[in-house]
Formats: sequence, C-alpha cells, structure tokens
Amino acid sequence: MRITSKGQVTIPTDIRQRAGLLPNTEVEFEYIDKIVRLKKVKNAAQRGKRLVQNMKGRATVKMTTDDILALTRG
Repeated sequence: MRITSKGQVTIPTDIRQRAGLLPNTEVEFEYIDKIVRLKKVKNAAQRGKRLVQNMKGRATVKMTTDDILALTRG
C-alpha cells in the first residue's frame, strides 16, 4: 500500500467492513510509540466542539470580528 502525494491511502474493503467504517464515518489518528492507529470517532456529533476547543487561544492576529468582516467584504 502506498501513500499518495496528498497523504491519502485506501483502506482495504474487508478491513473497512470489519471495522464498520462506512462512507462519511468520522475517524481520528493516534501516534503512540511509533505506531499510527486509525479509529472511529465515538461522539462524532461533538467533533465541532473539540475543534473549537483545540483552536481556542491560538490566534496570532489581534483583530475584531468587525475588522475581519471588513477585510472579507472588500
């Protein structure tokens, strides 16, 4: 199996079926002791909340929402 230049790989059908990985299934990756593990996200509905939590406090530009909107609306 080869990883494409975009970082994509095809999971074999039998493994997808046994793991219950249907189209649009949310998955996550773990890297522990040089092993990469792919697993199904248990609470996919909570994904948005997790993403927001991970991004909180990471902004490097001090702009207000109005400033950002003014930039995007030209």
